[in-house]
Amino acid sequence: MTDTDAPRPGPPVVAIVGPTATGKSDLAVALARRIGGEVINADSMQLYRGMDIGTAKLTVAERGGITHHLLDVWPLTKSAAVAEYQRLARAAIADIAGRGRVPVLVGGSGLYVRATLDRLEFPGESPRIRNRLTAELAEVGPALLHARLARLDPAAAVAILPSNGRRIVRALEVIELTGGLFTARMPAFESIYPAVQIALEHPGLEDRVRLRVEEMMAGGLLEEVRRLLPLGLRNSPTAGKALGYQQLLAVLDDHGELRGDLEEAVEQTVRATWRFVRRQRSWFRRDPRLHWLDAAAPNVLDASLALLPATLGR
Repeated sequence: MTDTDAPRPGPPVVAIVGPTATGKSDLAVALARRIGGEVINADSMQLYRGMDIGTAKLTVAERGGITHHLLDVWPLTKSAAVAEYQRLARAAIADIAGRGRVPVLVGGSGLYVRATLDRLEFPGESPRIRNRLTAELAEVGPALLHARLARLDPAAAVAILPSNGRRIVRALEVIELTGGLFTARMPAFESIYPAVQIALEHPGLEDRVRLRVEEMMAGGLLEEVRRLLPLGLRNSPTAGKALGYQQLLAVLDDHGELRGDLEEAVEQTVRATWRFVRRQRSWFRRDPRLHWLDAAAPNVLDASLALLPATLGR
């Protein structure tokens, strides 16, 4: 175990996870207020500066005076880097706990949550292998590479969207580089921190997904995408593939003018988001440590507090 993997003394880490649109961010703020906590973002897309509406990033007012960490830390042009996020998140936990506050980790990016809490090590990289696979991706598209991944590592293929070319390439790179399964890199379900993990589900989630997308459009998502075009959104290896952004980019030209069917782009966003929700459920349901709560219940905050050690002030 390395020094960065060593368990830290201090208050437990409280993690709030689960599918998108279940109300994780709002619960995190309410919980942090009650227990003297600070929030650490574990949503991979909220790390990017300027991606606010389409990622449902809380506004400063919605954060209610609660300090939030790891929002708006990367430019749009940066490729996602889970190993770098791991270092940042663990540093934030050490900082928060060191000041006697409670770290509240919140987000639906399962790999980012596990990279923070568990003894997850990342294999090296091979520019030669990655460049070859990236060139193949550009030539044949993600579907054929995803089919190859399904043959080599079925569990990885289930966890990675068939449209996510970047992650497919990374998985195939690791398999070729290490000679083992990409999913074999995942550790046992054992946190390096004292931790309580709360997962939210919502009985009306399919309707909430559609409503969220419609509210994002009404709130200016199209204008946000247009604003981010000059900053490199279209060519971003990660940010440009985000839900909603990818679909709207497909109907905008490089000057931000509509060149396709906006209503169909919205429908595609709803469908893609619902597929993502199902994959999030599958990911989180595998973790036996999670305490699942009904986000629609009026007492969800009290139910969350009841799961925490009595030593946390509330």
